[in-house]
Amino acid sequence: MTITLRIDERRALHDVDPMIYGQFIEHFGRQVYGGIYDPSHPLSDADGFRSDVIAALRRLRIPVVRWPGGCFVSAYHWKDGVGPDRLPSFDKAWCVEESNAFGTDEFMRFCQKIGAEPYLCTNAGTGTPEEMSDWVEYCNEPRRGRWARLRIANGHAQPFSVRYWSIGNENYTGGEIGAKTAQQWGPFVRESAKMMRRVDPGIKILAAAVPDVDWNLALLRSAGDLIDYISIHGYFDEAWETNVLSGYRKSLQAPARFEQSIVAVRGLLCALGLEHRVRIAFDEWNLRGWYHPGIADFSRLDPDHDHAAAMRALNEINTQYTMADAVFAASFLHLCMRHGDMVTLANFSPTVCGRGLIGVSDTGLVLRPAYFVFDLLRNRMGTHLVDSYAQDMATVDADGVPVAALDAVAALREDGVLTVSLINKDPERAVSVQLHTALPYACAHRFSLVSPDADSANDFDCPDRVHVEQGEQPLSGPVQLAPHSVIVLQMMP
Repeated sequence: MTITLRIDERRALHDVDPMIYGQFIEHFGRQVYGGIYDPSHPLSDADGFRSDVIAALRRLRIPVVRWPGGCFVSAYHWKDGVGPDRLPSFDKAWCVEESNAFGTDEFMRFCQKIGAEPYLCTNAGTGTPEEMSDWVEYCNEPRRGRWARLRIANGHAQPFSVRYWSIGNENYTGGEIGAKTAQQWGPFVRESAKMMRRVDPGIKILAAAVPDVDWNLALLRSAGDLIDYISIHGYFDEAWETNVLSGYRKSLQAPARFEQSIVAVRGLLCALGLEHRVRIAFDEWNLRGWYHPGIADFSRLDPDHDHAAAMRALNEINTQYTMADAVFAASFLHLCMRHGDMVTLANFSPTVCGRGLIGVSDTGLVLRPAYFVFDLLRNRMGTHLVDSYAQDMATVDADGVPVAALDAVAALREDGVLTVSLINKDPERAVSVQLHTALPYACAHRFSLVSPDADSANDFDCPDRVHVEQGEQPLSGPVQLAPHSVIVLQMMP
């Protein structure tokens, strides 16, 4: 099949915020302890961080990392995780013991090592507005107050200057610790934001939300003048209790569901006249929901903690993460680009271990397929979106639902180079794309994420089954896209 893609690089649409390439780390499974932080490991540096993981993350030029949750944060008290004398506590979100060895100072060091901005999610479950504002003081106040002086005493004379702060996580869900009603949430957010801004009026405040009219109306009417972002989440596979994951074709339905969430929230912001002031942060997203049996259904909570840990360890199986994850990740980032005038921050969930971009073991790491999508789009694509549209669109069967076989976006880099990201979603058939651009180009640098089949995955015994190939792409004829592939072209005159 041949598809015509028309690109007018003279017609700029909007800028794409690099913050859409953000990441997320939570105290769940091995994401923190044994993932990014493992002081006793021979591969760890002097600060206790896995050097191989840090190197892999630096390659992605991650702009921002959200921490410490996630559900974990709704019973987390940040003061337990600073200073020399830290006592373990019981993590009521995941029903395990939290050592508190990794806290605010360690997170700031982690962000510094990978070159990312820190984004702190606050406890709006068992926490209080005062506790949130104390955390802002600890991080951002140069010297006034007991918490600023505590940071200095802990060896950090200069403030961390954290810009991004979220009030709460998923406080709209009944399973979240300290869940709130829509009527409770707006006033709570307002008081929290008010106290936080008293400490540092320059911070960016996000508030937990959901694509629901009642929830968002109550939130925005109470606190719309004090927040900068509405924070929404999305997982296609609700695998919390089952660990049943969609196959490749079924997963092709996921981007449309995520776009519905964006459109719904966008429409509400526009209806309230807030579209130029409040932005959308999709600060937890993944194709696969995390497997944590019993947490959402207390009647099934496993009293055998070793067995529960073994069940959660099933999230770590590298072969579960295939080209379905890569194609979805690329499709989601395309959505963020197209809605880039409103979606200006996003965080893949999680970065390391679990359903993350990187699988980590005691002996090394595996770069999973979605990792290469972030590498390609973050490091190769421009940030000035330009007009493009496809003609003669072919479709592929996504478990009974037809979806477009080609997904494409085009953007200019700062130096004026035209970049094009192309996804062939068809699991079996190649696609030919005939490019028609406003300006002439002779060829392009081509970066292709390819694999033997749609179910291919990387693992320790086959780390390069899914990989990126590079080469020159003549533009005198159609561009050939292999099945289930992601391609970035950098055009040359």
